[in-house]
Amino acid sequence: MTLNQLVLRSMRKNAKNYYLYVFALIFSVTLYYSFVTLQYNPAITKEIGNGMTATILKAASYLLLFIVIFFVLYANKLFMNRRSKEIGLYQLVGMPKGLVTRLIAIENIILWLGAIILGVFMGFITSRIFVMILLKIIEKDAFVELSFSIEALLRTVIVFLLLLMVVILQTAMRIRRVSLLSLITTTVVADEKVKKFNAFQMILGFIGLVFIGYGYYLSTTLLDLLDDPTLTPDKMLIQLLLILTLTIGGTYFVFRFSVALILNMVRKSKKGLMSVADVLSLSTIMHRMKSSAMSLTTITILSATTLGILTLAYISYYSADAMAQDSVSYDYVMYEDTGFDLIDEFDKEGIQYTRHDLDLLAVQADVRPLLLKEFALKKDVSTLLTVQVVSQKDIQNKLPNLQLKEDEGYIVGYDSLSAENIRLESEKPIQFITSTGTDEIFITEVTEESLVPNYHNYNFITVIVSDFYFQKLLHDPLNENQKIVGMELKEKDQLKKAEEVFEENKVSVEIPYPSGLATKTVSVESQEIYRLDILNSFGLTIFISGFLGLAFLIATGSILYFKQMSEADEEKGAYTILRKMGFTTNEIMKGIRRKQLFNFGFPLLIGLSHSYFAVKAGWVFFGTELVAPLLITMSIYIILYSIFAILSAGYYRKVVENAF
Repeated sequence: MTLNQLVLRSMRKNAKNYYLYVFALIFSVTLYYSFVTLQYNPAITKEIGNGMTATILKAASYLLLFIVIFFVLYANKLFMNRRSKEIGLYQLVGMPKGLVTRLIAIENIILWLGAIILGVFMGFITSRIFVMILLKIIEKDAFVELSFSIEALLRTVIVFLLLLMVVILQTAMRIRRVSLLSLITTTVVADEKVKKFNAFQMILGFIGLVFIGYGYYLSTTLLDLLDDPTLTPDKMLIQLLLILTLTIGGTYFVFRFSVALILNMVRKSKKGLMSVADVLSLSTIMHRMKSSAMSLTTITILSATTLGILTLAYISYYSADAMAQDSVSYDYVMYEDTGFDLIDEFDKEGIQYTRHDLDLLAVQADVRPLLLKEFALKKDVSTLLTVQVVSQKDIQNKLPNLQLKEDEGYIVGYDSLSAENIRLESEKPIQFITSTGTDEIFITEVTEESLVPNYHNYNFITVIVSDFYFQKLLHDPLNENQKIVGMELKEKDQLKKAEEVFEENKVSVEIPYPSGLATKTVSVESQEIYRLDILNSFGLTIFISGFLGLAFLIATGSILYFKQMSEADEEKGAYTILRKMGFTTNEIMKGIRRKQLFNFGFPLLIGLSHSYFAVKAGWVFFGTELVAPLLITMSIYIILYSIFAILSAGYYRKVVENAF
């Protein structure tokens, strides 16, 4: 038999094993080509630009390349494990290691070339879908054609041919270094005997839990570091590295020692009376924990990273409306005497609106009396700030039930970012700095509603005061006055028409900041334009995060699925014995489902916990909403991840049913 005939026969014989490997290859090529081709797509170049966009996409492609390499090499490792006995038999019948290596190399070349061709074709088809999704995120209307990129094809072919060379080299080194006996017995050797745990292992298991807990605690103090006057970039970097080290190290210790210790205690509590479900779940997990610890840790960290990035990106997208509302409180805002032609044009076009005239004051205030007790005691923190003041009359349309006495105030615009930096309480006084000294008014409530354009408040707070007190501040020479006009559309279905009029009539003017610190150029501001600018700024980031997140999810889920399939095939002999002893498929599957719940559920649970604390540490810099984006992202991730667990359980059932 010639080598070519042997290759063809081997490929037919291993078709059952190949489909997993081929899936990994085709999926990787498809994902990589469809992503790389985005930076050459005419629709993206036209609607978003080709400068910074191409740079960002190129940088993201390197992250995707890392995912692809990790996924392909791991899939190849599992594939070789499943064929180890076959490779050992080739050597047993007298084939030299060099010839076996050539046989496997030729098989890989055929598989990889086929996968590259199919993957590029599927990537060519799916790239249009990804472009449409990106344009949908940033709300751009454009016709997207199928676009074939030679540059993307060359990059994809070069990357995967280099990766093929790495795989062949990896395979050759394994065949040369591993003994014949170890090849034949690879799939039948237990990872670790179930044995008595010593005190050192128990301590390491406890240390793992402590590491994770302390890492979580440090993550909750990250924002507090911003108030530290001695903070340096190096200090922040050390804190971040410490959190990562504690969390990753603690996760490994938990999988390597804590889990096995807990399961060992559960096994002992059975006092030898273990059911078949207990044996198939507890004992199997404990046998494989030594080799599984690293892979489960890797999957957990990747899942946490993926979920964290997805959540932060979705927070930005989800918060776009709220952020636009916070910054531009009306549909359109005009400053001083600018932009009033827009009002005339709205009248001509029959666009219905409500006009609101506001006087805004920039007033120096000391907010120390408003601080929580522990923050008020920090003398090194400056609490003298410029706040924005508006009269109750001007805001009555948005707060019709608000009633203030002459010495009372009501704070709005105290958003999540402000709350993280300066902790304020209601039912305390605030001190205004006036030309005659200081004045105090009693703050009845502190809310995060943003009801006034944040021109004077530097994105901090606005204080609503009584009309009488506002007039007093208005005539104080220390305070600077700014007149604005807000317009709210009565019918939101006129927004598109209003935006067309706005684009034709918007004007710009330089307006000085309070106290003459600087100037800013403002136009007649549109809340809709501001919202679209946010989407344009974050849209590409959101898309890339979602794309890479999907890649991470499929890669980690597939790796777990492949691993469970390998374990199912290895354990087929045990299931045959159990079936001959009279146990039914459902009885055996009861224990297997427990094991699957651990293998998929436990890494997911820890990953969700890691991602929650990571997101909680810095979400305020990405948007205004946390709970809804977090719950939505986690729910979708859990559902998609569960699909792999269900597929894995289905494969186990087939193995058990065929075990005779």
